[in-house]
Amino acid sequence: MFQYNPAEPLPTVEQLPDSDGKPVDNELQVEVAGLLSAILSLAWAGRTDWFFGANLGLYYAPDEEPVVPDGFLSLGVQRHKGEHGRPSYVVWEEGALPVLVLEIVSRTYRGEYGSKLTLYQQLAIPYYVIYNPMRRRQQSPFAAYRLVDGNYHRQEAEPFWMQEVGLGLGRGEGTYKGWQREWLYWFNQDGRRLSTPEEQMEQERAKIAALERRLRQLGEDPVGL
Repeated sequence: MFQYNPAEPLPTVEQLPDSDGKPVDNELQVEVAGLLSAILSLAWAGRTDWFFGANLGLYYAPDEEPVVPDGFLSLGVQRHKGEHGRPSYVVWEEGALPVLVLEIVSRTYRGEYGSKLTLYQQLAIPYYVIYNPMRRRQQSPFAAYRLVDGNYHRQEAEPFWMQEVGLGLGRGEGTYKGWQREWLYWFNQDGRRLSTPEEQMEQERAKIAALERRLRQLGEDPVGL
């Protein structure tokens, strides 16, 4: 864990660049994290003590360049900050490291199984997940790690349950923005996948349609009243 010197003034979020300047190299890096964020926004709509960042600079030490995970979840922090949101995530201002970091392997290898794994382990981030949708580098499509006694241990279960989060994470087939493919989803403790906003809307439409049919039937058959 990195330590800060309280005698030295720390840079503020406004003084720090908002990323490492490296663009994502695949559409999935944006959409996978976007879907996870959207599902959480629906499932935790009544909560204000969490933040899910995607491709956002994560500053963990004043004298280090930020790392930019494809996605990360922090608990015990403000859901929204200001009118324009966070330009980056600065640990010494937030007061909390992420509880989960997600990296998505795409065309360009960026140390997901090496330098980033080592860094997140040194930071003592409880959970680290690598999603490898293109099955690159002869690695499995889904790898989940739990921090135990300061070291990451690979977890075999999928969905991968995270006690501190109260949710599991795993793969599943579905449609997002009209794109049918394998996605990452949140799961409850019973292993049931949480609904996406699109699925929730479709369920509501189905309920309304069923109610309208019932009302028409009652109107055609007064005895049913």
